[in-house]
Amino acid sequence: MDRNTLLAFFLIALVLVLTPYYMETFAPAPVLKEAPPDSSRVFVADTPTPPTQKNKTTITPAIKNTVPEKIFTINTNLYTAQVSSNGGGTIKSIQYNNYFYYDSSNIELINKEEETNLLVKFVNLDGERVDLSGNWSVSDSPGEINIETSKNLKFVYDLPNGSVIKKTLSFHPDSYIIDIETDLSDASQQVFSGVYSIGWSGGLLPTEKSTKEDQTYFNSYAYLGGELEELKTAKGETDSLFFNGATDWVAVRTKYFLASLIPQENNPAVSSSIFGSYKNNEVYGASLSFPSASPSSLSLYLGPLEYDRVKAAGKELPRVMNFGWGPIRPIAKGILYVLKALKSYIPNYGFVLVLFAIAVKLLVYPLTKKSYQSTAAMQQIQPEVSVLREKHKNNPQKLNQATMELYKARGVNPLGGCLPMVLQMPLLLSLFIVFRTTIELRAEPFVWWIKDLSAPDAVIALPFSIPIYGAHIAILPILMCVSMFIQQKLMSGGAAQQPQQKMMQYFMTGFFFLIFNSFPSGLNLYYTLFNVFSIIQQKLIPPTEPLKN
Repeated sequence: MDRNTLLAFFLIALVLVLTPYYMETFAPAPVLKEAPPDSSRVFVADTPTPPTQKNKTTITPAIKNTVPEKIFTINTNLYTAQVSSNGGGTIKSIQYNNYFYYDSSNIELINKEEETNLLVKFVNLDGERVDLSGNWSVSDSPGEINIETSKNLKFVYDLPNGSVIKKTLSFHPDSYIIDIETDLSDASQQVFSGVYSIGWSGGLLPTEKSTKEDQTYFNSYAYLGGELEELKTAKGETDSLFFNGATDWVAVRTKYFLASLIPQENNPAVSSSIFGSYKNNEVYGASLSFPSASPSSLSLYLGPLEYDRVKAAGKELPRVMNFGWGPIRPIAKGILYVLKALKSYIPNYGFVLVLFAIAVKLLVYPLTKKSYQSTAAMQQIQPEVSVLREKHKNNPQKLNQATMELYKARGVNPLGGCLPMVLQMPLLLSLFIVFRTTIELRAEPFVWWIKDLSAPDAVIALPFSIPIYGAHIAILPILMCVSMFIQQKLMSGGAAQQPQQKMMQYFMTGFFFLIFNSFPSGLNLYYTLFNVFSIIQQKLIPPTEPLKN
């Protein structure tokens, strides 16, 4: 890895390492944004102000149904879920067939202390909140239900004034989507402002061995008006954002999993909210509001952040995934597409990364060769530059002029080694983003000690934690730094280095050794392979170019 590459990686790493610390320590807590009066998207209170006059036929929120709770175990090809009649279809548990904790047990996303998701809430004409959290009636018998075709569970809530509220959950055998239909039309006259809400609360449980790493990605989102609104709660705080206007979807995510409420296109939500609390744990939620006069339909995507499934679930829903920004996003998506395409032919993602590293090395070879040639040329004329420095040491202007004349005469571009690296930067950054966050690499083994390409390849656990480095020793970061050092020596061509250059080389190698120790093994594997292939390239195809005399 040449000096320019090292510098580029150093800057990327520095930003990526320091940003979380900045956000946690110095960034201000989120505040409500202000929108102009004529905006289609403004922040409002979560419930409207009720009228002063009371209606004697309103609903009393304290009265709850006395029907016994029924629990249904839903078995699909992708997950097993427990659904309660409490709340008209509250999801008490969901465990995935193909995703596991590091101890091989099935992943669970539902917090047992926060089993309050998918509740229907509204404000009655007395201004009292009604959350309908009691047990709803359901005709199906409790027990296990194996979903071979789509299955509907229909729940009914009998209100004290004789009206009823209906909610239907539809499950599908090969989908992480649960369709939800709510019908408050019979009770619409008792709903203040004719609007009710349904939401996801209680957040999602962390799923990774490194809870801190997982929580870095905890967020709630709302997508409306073509813009993505995001809420990240500061430690010790509770925050919420409320929006008027048609909302395409709201979502809550962890590093690898997502809960998103998505209205049907012909049945848009009229407002939305996102909220978060970071007391003992970081918990996020989101809700949508619909008119009560007619039935409302929406979908709940509750599953992994698999790009194809997320894309199929809703309009611009992949915006919650970490693909970077601007021109980086299409490059990152392209990399993910290529990796998945190669995986369809190669059964192991580790070997996919080997092949991918070779392909990338061939792709950027013209750029790296140009960089090597420019660096070699600069090294060849260093003795002449040193002579000029000595000759014009008291006249910087004359030194600069003479140096530029030398570059021109010998056909050397001092920026020639930098430009190819700049052109590669979007690719390098995209690779970093994809390898750190793609679920396809999660729990994927490679060879020997590499058991999970999405986690560090730790072989020794330390009884203490070293700042930046962590509390374990991993092998791949060591191999990567060794290969980096060897490549640097080859780039010098045996020429004598200035003390500053040597110090920078050792400093950057040590810095990378510290920070990459906590990075996923898939990322370290790729960078190690890239360095090794670069060393082979330098040995077999010396990037030399004759200079002008």
